[in-house]
Amino acid sequence: MEHFDPGLSQAEIAYLRLEEMLVTLELAPGSVQTEGALIGRLAMGRTPVREAIQRLAWEGFLQIRPRAGLAVAPLEPGDWLKVIEARRGVEAVLARAAARNLTPGAALGFRDAALAMEAAVTRRDIRAFLLADKDFDQALAAAADNVYAARLAGPLQTHSRRFWFARARADDLAEAAEHHVALITAIVSRDEDLAGEEALRLMALLAEMAEAST
Repeated sequence: MEHFDPGLSQAEIAYLRLEEMLVTLELAPGSVQTEGALIGRLAMGRTPVREAIQRLAWEGFLQIRPRAGLAVAPLEPGDWLKVIEARRGVEAVLARAAARNLTPGAALGFRDAALAMEAAVTRRDIRAFLLADKDFDQALAAAADNVYAARLAGPLQTHSRRFWFARARADDLAEAAEHHVALITAIVSRDEDLAGEEALRLMALLAEMAEAST
């Protein structure tokens, strides 16, 4: 059973639930869905689900086809690398800002994400790892305190997780976790320069994975 922040709106909850279904390919790439079917699967009202659909369409996950349903974006060969290339700069900005503006609450969020990643590595569970990665990205956005950078990075991070779920292997998890922990360590040490460097190293690793999957 999912647990969401009680401060979230119904539209935000609908968005997060649909986002996870897209990342884990429960909504299959290239498939056609209907608004009514998604409302039924989420057991939520029409208005919040429609708002979530509009947001996901703007972010490139869904294509709204009047009278023809909702087309789920395909996973095109080579697009994962394009996503990583687009992430590089903004991830470094977020990492540096997180090290500079770190709060005790954000530090706890990073700790919890790191522990969840390590548990997922032990279980060789890609889905659990990507859920922990989502938690890490949320902690990063909160710590950085830069809503503009976070809004830019968020959809790219989700696109990357979607490709990762489809293409990555369980053998990739340990190295990815190691890079995330190195980045977290730099941030909680408040080392801005090192945090920026570790963010770029993580992007380089993801780029290698993307190239290997094409």
